[in-house]
Amino acid sequence: MSGSTWGPRPFRFGVAAGAAMSGKELLQAARRVEDLGYEVFSVSDHLNQPGSELAPLVTLAAVAAVTRRLELQPLVLANDFRHPALLAKETATLDLLSDGRCAIGLGAGWLGADFQLPGIPFDTPAVRIARLRESVQVVRGLHTGEAFSFHGEHYCIDNMTGSPLPVRRPVPLMIGGAGRYMLCVAARLADTVSLNLGLPLSAGRWQTGATPYADVTDDKINWIREAAGARFAQLELQATVFGGGVTDGDPLATLSPLAALLDVAPGQLLGSPHVLAGTAQACIEQVQAWRERWGISYITVPLALADAYAPVVHALQGR
Repeated sequence: MSGSTWGPRPFRFGVAAGAAMSGKELLQAARRVEDLGYEVFSVSDHLNQPGSELAPLVTLAAVAAVTRRLELQPLVLANDFRHPALLAKETATLDLLSDGRCAIGLGAGWLGADFQLPGIPFDTPAVRIARLRESVQVVRGLHTGEAFSFHGEHYCIDNMTGSPLPVRRPVPLMIGGAGRYMLCVAARLADTVSLNLGLPLSAGRWQTGATPYADVTDDKINWIREAAGARFAQLELQATVFGGGVTDGDPLATLSPLAALLDVAPGQLLGSPHVLAGTAQACIEQVQAWRERWGISYITVPLALADAYAPVVHALQGR
């Protein structure tokens, strides 16, 4: 089923930041992307990943102070870095201080070095995802303003009233992942499902056709649809662009860095909703094809390419 079968959502676009920069550079960038028409400013959450040095909630609070319209969304918080009671307080605070512009982005964490180097337990995916499911319940409960108790396998809350209260209740929730189990949990719990690129082909988990990263997205959407059931039509689907650029030259050249990282040929990345390369018109057509094939309507691009992709945003934002 294509997105058009059930009525596609209008497009919206965001930028993803995280690389270390000065306060002046950050605030200038935030104002710039708002002026360009982007709707969301996102920051990644890693403890040991080059290009993800900035702490997301602190950074988003700074962005909130100099913008009026941008939604502020971590992409995505690693659940095991924060107790859900702290997560509830920090996201409610950000929502209050930004006049209702916080959106929670949550994941189970996937990068082993983020956990192992600082000595944080890196449990199996099943355990980490189980904790995430409980965390969502705790955050939701503490955002109601009423006394809340929860007794799960991983978290226990005793008659706690969360404060401050967020402006938006509930705060919009995005859950991200690449594997079937994680995406099924997201389909059942989240307002927005974030499709992650996933592991390299060499990990043996992906199809091996001419366009494997596009083909496996078909599988991901099917998993989400099956798990979501009747609520699938209400879900927003998001994808992050990790490689590409607007160019009048060979689009494959812009995909070479990501292809080298994944140990694949650049051509194998074509069609994937995680690369966007070619002329501005070609990029517009690719994004439209993603929505037609998969229902993806929320696209996040690297902050460094915000200006380059601005013609795509101008052509499609809200349409």
